[in-house]
Amino acid sequence: KSVDSKTWKDVVKGWEHLVITDKDGNKTRELKSEEDWSKEEDELALENSKALNALFNGVDKNMFRLIKQCTIAKEAWEILKTTHE
Repeated sequence: KSVDSKTWKDVVKGWEHLVITDKDGNKTRELKSEEDWSKEEDELALENSKALNALFNGVDKNMFRLIKQCTIAKEAWEILKTTHE
């Protein structure tokens, strides 16, 4: 683990793109604008970005090709784990 524990937890636990909730509190399919993220939501997204960056920089070109389309660190990690089993 070359990243801090909060970032590593994001790899293990996962992160989801934030969506808008309707007036009843139900999640919609519409992504929440980054401008509307709370401080906590912004920090969680940053941890995902840091984790994804660490994964991208920690693999060779061939492995990078497998994960370059990922936007969620856990997704990239799962691909790498499956590839190396």
